[in-house]
Amino acid sequence: MSGSIRLRLPATSANLGSGFDTAAIALCMHLEIEAAASDRFSIEATGRDGTRCSQLENNLILETYKRVSQDNGKSVVPLAIKMRNGIPLGMGCGSSAAGIVAAVALAVHFGDLDWSSTQILEEACAIEGHPDNAAACWLGGFVATASEGRRVHAVRVAPPLGWRAILVLPQNPLATTEARALLPDRYSRADAIANIQAASLLGLAFAQGRPDLLGIAMKDRIHQPYRAAVCPMLPPLLTLADTAEICGVALSGSGPAVLVVLDREASIEHASQRIRAALRALPAPELLVCRFEPSGAHESFTMRNADRPQVDVAKSV
Repeated sequence: MSGSIRLRLPATSANLGSGFDTAAIALCMHLEIEAAASDRFSIEATGRDGTRCSQLENNLILETYKRVSQDNGKSVVPLAIKMRNGIPLGMGCGSSAAGIVAAVALAVHFGDLDWSSTQILEEACAIEGHPDNAAACWLGGFVATASEGRRVHAVRVAPPLGWRAILVLPQNPLATTEARALLPDRYSRADAIANIQAASLLGLAFAQGRPDLLGIAMKDRIHQPYRAAVCPMLPPLLTLADTAEICGVALSGSGPAVLVVLDREASIEHASQRIRAALRALPAPELLVCRFEPSGAHESFTMRNADRPQVDVAKSV
């Protein structure tokens, strides 16, 4: 049996407007896990929602870890886990994807499964149900993804170093199943074409560092108009897109958090003021400022217990 392992899994923001179930980017907020074989399961959790993360019952990481181990003919090794969570739960910031990726990596490590990086990613994507969040969590950076059955195609580019993100978090979470249930079964040709055009620009905007493209590239007609009813911050914040300081605005994943993209750190203070002013009729949100994360969980899995450099973490403003 393998020894202890340390993992560092980034938060992610998926869809980015037009890239529904396809595009995502990693954020500098992390779920950090250290796990060792033990005689019983235990979790010591700190950080955001530490009490919830430490629960042994209905725990996404533990349940997924057990299932992957058993499905691959391995005995379930009880684990003593220490974690520090920096990812908001239930906000569309990829907390579920991070938990699933962590669980698969733990099953591979403690089950001595001889899996490649691609196999780990494909297993996580199959459990998650779509590849965007899991791929960005595993690979880091900006990813564009597609899936064919269990096969996952993921292309990663490093995010522009100077860009910043403001995550606007409401007081209450939203279940992904509830947000997905609002979507229609069919779309008009005009809506489909508009999203294809925008999504085609989205990847190029991140790959080439073109903030001037984000205003159109993050526009969406496939999912955001239908989720606005349960994500009331979105409509007023969309009016700020492609204006001074603010390059693009989109739901983070399925919401309810909203991702605001800036092209420079100097814009944070004024952009934050404009965000709060636009939302003055709603309960005051939490604003988290962070960088885009170039490194994924794959790096910490490969490095195992090696020391890793620290990166910026999210901060409230």
